[in-house]
Amino acid sequence: MSKQIGKGKFITFEGSEGVGKSTNILLVKEFLASKNIDLLLTREPGGTPLAENIRTLLLNKSDEAIDETCELLMVFAARAQHLNTVITPALNAGTWVLCDRFTDSTYAYQGGGRGLDTTLIAQLENIVQKTLKPDLTLYLDIDVKLGLSRASARADLDRFESEEIDFFERVRLAYLKRVKMDLPNSHYHLIDASENLERVQKNILAVLNEFVAKHL
Repeated sequence: MSKQIGKGKFITFEGSEGVGKSTNILLVKEFLASKNIDLLLTREPGGTPLAENIRTLLLNKSDEAIDETCELLMVFAARAQHLNTVITPALNAGTWVLCDRFTDSTYAYQGGGRGLDTTLIAQLENIVQKTLKPDLTLYLDIDVKLGLSRASARADLDRFESEEIDFFERVRLAYLKRVKMDLPNSHYHLIDASENLERVQKNILAVLNEFVAKHL
């Protein structure tokens, strides 16, 4: 029998290119499923047909450069659709939601990488999310050069993955700033993604075991 106790928990996965988010999200999915927890796996930008269309606009390369503010607004437009039609209803039904990227990515990529005013990002966050925050965020951290070398092994790089290394250095610094400023009693857990996969997954499962023990 599935365990549904009150509102579902919202777990997000963050990190820049090459950290292994996709592999480790599946690990967490399997772990939670073994605990008979009802769960939903989704991603940002995306998660609904409309939001996936916006994702395509954001990630695909084109001859027309996307204005930075336009990019930010598209991210939050996709997030509004995703939250209101998928994430919030699932949480309210007692389903745990695992999301590949959320608003921390916006602060990192559009705030850190693009240099947009984080006050503007915070205003949009308040409009779109209201009081909703993740219950747990796993931030997979890695040296930028190592991460990009892993990502480059993939056949095609999208519009973000094709940015210069300085862009990703700013992204990483923005992530680290958010993780550190949320202390104490942080919902962030930093995972060193430069270690071998076995060690990375051992560290993730240690965090998950503790989190699940508190909420079941």
